[in-house]
Amino acid sequence: MDQGELVTSAPLAARLEVPSGPLFFPVTAYGPDGAVDLDTYRLHVRRGVEAGAAAVFAACGTGEFHALTPEEFESCVRAAVEATEGRVPVVAGAGYGTALAVRYARLAGDAGADGLLAMPPYLVKAGQEGLLRHYREIAAATALPVIVYQRDNAVFTPEAVAGLARTDGIIGLKDGHGDLDLMQRTVSAVRAADPGDFLYFNGLPTAELTQPAYRGLGITLYSSAVFCFVPEIALACHTALRTGDEAGVNRLIDGFYRPFVELRAKGHGYAVSLVKAGVRMRGLDVGEVRPPLHEPAGDHVKQLAQLIERGLALLEEDR
Repeated sequence: MDQGELVTSAPLAARLEVPSGPLFFPVTAYGPDGAVDLDTYRLHVRRGVEAGAAAVFAACGTGEFHALTPEEFESCVRAAVEATEGRVPVVAGAGYGTALAVRYARLAGDAGADGLLAMPPYLVKAGQEGLLRHYREIAAATALPVIVYQRDNAVFTPEAVAGLARTDGIIGLKDGHGDLDLMQRTVSAVRAADPGDFLYFNGLPTAELTQPAYRGLGITLYSSAVFCFVPEIALACHTALRTGDEAGVNRLIDGFYRPFVELRAKGHGYAVSLVKAGVRMRGLDVGEVRPPLHEPAGDHVKQLAQLIERGLALLEEDR
């Protein structure tokens, strides 16, 4: 058995626990006719893995999960699995109501995914008991390990997260809510419940900006949409965070990440459409976003180009 097979056979939690690089959330590529372009998508994923991604989260929020049919979703996950060739794990999105989330979970399993990112249920604002039941039913319906995505209408009490952590098949929580007080109490409650190793992820948009604060809670895993279009900057930030290079982290936050977040805040849906514009700007035609998202304004695209130049120049200054 070669080393690649050894890595592939390891449990997902162990493969994610101490990542060698950023967690990559690729965009979904569309052709001129608006259909999913699997060849370009495979190239996008392959380039990300070669650039140093530690995992691929396919057809999740940045990948426009909401805009994909079940058939397109399965094709994207399968293409991501093919492109990674077992070098890094592939985690697929799953969402909507419980029945549909279970269907997506099974499609992801059929496509060869290593795990699931279970997103909030569609539309309803449920109580804690209902949310627990929803995610437990997803976990029970698949052999894939499940990471629960906390955000919007799926925000948990610390006690509820402890309940999730005790559920077979649920291995972690991705936090897109951003309440650090709540997260500290959650980490403490899960630790007191002693459910074994439970993973936490910073899942806020452009998570690098808030990652120094999350590291203070012991949360070292984070999603990186920036890796889609400037992997050089994302890798430099990941290395600086991992090695405790505070000056390097602050230089990238001040010179690139903070102004990028301020630009992202100028349009609804820019957490996806601005990233996709960045991928096109770096030479890979992944098409436009599907409605109800919309393309960034022309002036905002120009500002993004300037930010990319500034960020890359910061890396040159450090050499």
